[in-house]
Amino acid sequence: MRGVRGATTVDENTKEAIFRSVQELVTAMMERNGIEPEEIGAAIFSATEDITAGFPATGMRKLPGMDAVPLFDARQMDVEGSLPMCIRVLLLTDLDVPQKDVIHVYLRGARSLRPDLCR
Repeated sequence: MRGVRGATTVDENTKEAIFRSVQELVTAMMERNGIEPEEIGAAIFSATEDITAGFPATGMRKLPGMDAVPLFDARQMDVEGSLPMCIRVLLLTDLDVPQKDVIHVYLRGARSLRPDLCR
């Protein structure tokens, strides 16, 4: 099992913006790592306190093949100076590659969180 990390930001606190950003992020994570829906054991999302209009997991649930994947949402710690309007995700997958070969995905404003991992 491998963990694949990802994060993105949303432009506004609406369900549409949240779902669109999550779908863009999860799709990119799957494409860059060659992951199929049945290879995802679970997904854990966290969102900053300023995201209240919708659950990020609901955005992922709307993607094809995600109806059986266990999904979980949590509140991100409110740390002074942290990136606002940010959604993070950890996909637990059945990837059969060394951890160093996993491609983590940071989009939009979240690229600043881990510039060392942005490809």
